[in-house]
Amino acid sequence: MQQGYFIDLGRMRYQPAWDFQLKLWKMRVADEIPNTLILVEHEPVITKGKSADEKNLLYSPMELREKGVDLHSVERGGDFTYHGPGQLVGYPIFHVKKGLAGIRPLVRRVEESIVQTMAGFGIESKGSMQFDDKHPVGVWVGENKLAAIGIAVKKWVSFHGFALNISTDLDMFSLIVPCGLKNKGVISMEKILGKRPEFKQVKSGIRQAFSRIFEIDFIDKKMEDF
Repeated sequence: MQQGYFIDLGRMRYQPAWDFQLKLWKMRVADEIPNTLILVEHEPVITKGKSADEKNLLYSPMELREKGVDLHSVERGGDFTYHGPGQLVGYPIFHVKKGLAGIRPLVRRVEESIVQTMAGFGIESKGSMQFDDKHPVGVWVGENKLAAIGIAVKKWVSFHGFALNISTDLDMFSLIVPCGLKNKGVISMEKILGKRPEFKQVKSGIRQAFSRIFEIDFIDKKMEDF
């Protein structure tokens, strides 16, 4: 097993977490750190991908500010997505040439890590690459998206990542057309299970699944260590 870093940022606004992951991305490009997984819970924010259609943002930036929701344009592909309390966001800062054969195997393993974690909670889900037909990237329960995935790769190192709905307020997704998919829904673990799962237990499950699937022995680190 290779060694890697695991960083739990707790709950944080989007901008400082974004700045931090870009700092670690630069360090990974320079081979100053090993593959690193960041987990965080964000304050309400909408992020806009590079291929976003403005029609999928249903409120103006001013209206969003009035609702206490930040708006950021980011480097990943895809459309608009929402992050907020009750959602676990993960940023894998992984080198895709060292142990991974490109972005598709990375996305497949990220999906599988989430699927295996959900199985531990009794939730049957599928990653996009498990479907017979072409399915939008992410982890699905039926036609409802449980986890969104939007990964960017630059200089062979990934950043951005996944957003898993644990106990997210699903009404917040009405601010956008999630990921530009008008005929699909969104769902949370809480809605599926009928009760709110322990956030810490889900984090632990994700960490274990990533460790197993990516063959990384994670060492705990803090933001201040960098």
